[in-house]
Amino acid sequence: MGQSPSAALDRENSLSDRFSFLSSSGFVSSEEFPDEFVANRDFTAEIPDECLAYVFQFLGPGDRNRCSLVCKRWLRVDGESRHRLSLNVQSEIVASLPSLFTRFDSVTKLALRCSRKSISLNDDALVMISIRCQNLTRLKLRGCREISDEGMSAFAQSSKNLRKLSCGSCMFGAKALNAVLDYCKNLEELSVKRLRGIHDGAEPIGPGAAASSLKMICLKELVNGQSFEPLVIGSKNLKTLKIIHCLGDWDRVLQLIGSQNRNGKEKLNFNNNNSNSNNNSLMEIHLERLQVSDIGLSAISKCTEIENLHIVKTPECSNYGLVCVAEHCKLLRKLHVDGWRTNRIGDEGLVAVAKHCPNLQELVLIGVNATHLSLAAIASNCSKLERLALCGSGTIGDAEIACIAAKCMVLKKLCIKGCNISDIGIEALAWGCPSLVKIKVRKCKGVSNEAGEWLREKRGSMIISMDACEIDGGFEASTSDVGVHENGVELPLVGGQVNGPDASTSSNGRLALLRSKLGLFAGRNLVACTFRRWSNSDDSFNSNL
Repeated sequence: MGQSPSAALDRENSLSDRFSFLSSSGFVSSEEFPDEFVANRDFTAEIPDECLAYVFQFLGPGDRNRCSLVCKRWLRVDGESRHRLSLNVQSEIVASLPSLFTRFDSVTKLALRCSRKSISLNDDALVMISIRCQNLTRLKLRGCREISDEGMSAFAQSSKNLRKLSCGSCMFGAKALNAVLDYCKNLEELSVKRLRGIHDGAEPIGPGAAASSLKMICLKELVNGQSFEPLVIGSKNLKTLKIIHCLGDWDRVLQLIGSQNRNGKEKLNFNNNNSNSNNNSLMEIHLERLQVSDIGLSAISKCTEIENLHIVKTPECSNYGLVCVAEHCKLLRKLHVDGWRTNRIGDEGLVAVAKHCPNLQELVLIGVNATHLSLAAIASNCSKLERLALCGSGTIGDAEIACIAAKCMVLKKLCIKGCNISDIGIEALAWGCPSLVKIKVRKCKGVSNEAGEWLREKRGSMIISMDACEIDGGFEASTSDVGVHENGVELPLVGGQVNGPDASTSSNGRLALLRSKLGLFAGRNLVACTFRRWSNSDDSFNSNL
């Protein structure tokens, strides 16, 4: 058993006291013993294995590899405490796998990757890994083209504790996935991307024994993703569904999801057993680059517990579908809409969101030509809005930004990209949005670098990021703050302490130039007038809603 750190410290102090006594008594020469005593002593020997393993957890893979070379004990402790492992599994590694997993016998999270130009490990190697890693809970496969349906089936039989499976660019298909769903009864997350074995005419996938435990399904870049229909419909506890860039018509699948959700709620109400039942409704749906129309959106609106919805590059979706979602999904907290510049989603759909979704906290609009009508509605009614991104819109200008500045009292992060705003809009943000901590402005030709410096002067704690100037106010925040990075659009992510260059080096001459360019006093009057105009319009707007 190892000693506690305090006990080790006491022992070290005791040895030091003894050495001092011996030196002062003349029994030991002070010139001989100290060098030999210090040179031969391992100061880490008193640290328990548990404490050493805890220290290793704070190191990256490279540092851990170097630490394992220090001595045999550190090598052993590193192997016993390494729970996550990522391997480049070319065929040459197969001979080393037994010794590798003898050393790392506590792995629970395993990633196996192979490049396109190389031959990956085969079925026998995968089965051997499953036997060696009895505690495996997460597996990621990328480019493992030599693994077949039979190999995955044998792996599933030996990995019944598996909870998360992510596979991409592999050759196995429906038979392998059905085996995983049958044997891995505790599977919670399934992510499938570019599986060559899933093609037209493939057998249906699921639901299997894992249907009761699955909480997240992600389907990406599949030729016949509709073969997962039985799994999606049969997963009673599914919370998150992501369908991205999969071919075919998806309206039918979404209709079945909506019908099942409605029937489940009717049965729940009939049994009058709400207090003893779990909430089995979908809470997060991502639809991206799909053939889906308003029929599909109106169908998923029956999933009234949705809190996170992404509608990205679905050209057949319009205001009608978004209105259906808004009217029924009143718990919506995050909404991402990429209109792909089709102008089919605009003010009408966004006004419905503002009217029916007061809990909205994050809104990302890309290629959506929203105007002051819908933005004023969202700013007035969605009082919890904290993160906002406006990108690629030709209708958003200084007046819309002034409206946001005047009404969004709790807004913390703002991203503006490719919009028709100028320094006047930036000035409005200096007087409004009191909770704003970070702003990012990209590809807005009317905004000058001096505007960022002037804004930094007015809002010293704000982090400002612009195309040609990076101004950091040294804001410190929790790493739990959420950032958004979707399709080239990034809502600022605040994490830890940000240390940047001091913006106070800007010259007074440049600020004076900015003030003269803005017509500062006139600009303030314009902003103030705009503030009053939007504030005075609150009552009339709310009455229209």
